[in-house]
Amino acid sequence: MKFVIVFVALFALAIAAAAYPQVQIIELKSDVEPEHYSYALKTSDGTEKQEEGTLVNVGAKDEHISARGSFSFNGDDGQTYTVNYIADENGFQPQGAHLPVAPVA
Repeated sequence: MKFVIVFVALFALAIAAAAYPQVQIIELKSDVEPEHYSYALKTSDGTEKQEEGTLVNVGAKDEHISARGSFSFNGDDGQTYTVNYIADENGFQPQGAHLPVAPVA
């Protein structure tokens, strides 16, 4: 019985690996400081990501990270989708031409 479970698990893993080809990192840049960080990443499948963040109110009770960045990827329909965002004390705030916008109240 254990053999069957292991065999089925390995078979499923082999099928999944064939369905998702390996993606290579083409470019990676990063800079990490105690109160600031930034990174940029490009992969062989066309995905790009970049972000920079800063520690805000250092040492205070409401100390937090404020980040700004973007990512883009190629969709199944062949289009490139880009999301720009801010993440701070007001939460994650994405913007993109393909994202729905809440109606104005």
